[in-house]
Amino acid sequence: MNDADTPEDGKRTYYVAVGPGQILTDPETAAFEFAIRATEAEIDKLEELFQDADEDEIFDCSGSPLVADSPQNETCDALFKDIYRMLHELGTYETRNHIESMNILQ
Repeated sequence: MNDADTPEDGKRTYYVAVGPGQILTDPETAAFEFAIRATEAEIDKLEELFQDADEDEIFDCSGSPLVADSPQNETCDALFKDIYRMLHELGTYETRNHIESMNILQ
C-alpha cells in the first residue's frame, strides 16, 4: 500500500471495470477504465449499484428502437447513469474528465 492510500479521510484508490462490474484494488489484476478514491462504505454502495445492474441486465440492454420507451430501458438508463454519476463523484481528475467527455450524465 502506498502513502496515497492511507489518508486521514479513509479513502483508498480503486480501479473500476464497468462492463464486468469489477472494483479492483490492484491495477495489474485486470483491465479497468476508471480510477476512483473511495471509502469502504462508498465501495459498498457502488457494489450495490453493480449488483442491481447485473440483476436488471443493464449491460445487455439493446436499445432497440422497438422498445426504446419501455420501462426496462428506462431502468437501464437510470442504473447506468447512477453508476457513472458515482464514478464521476469519486473519480480522480482524469476519471471525472473522461466521464464528462462521454456526455452521459445529462
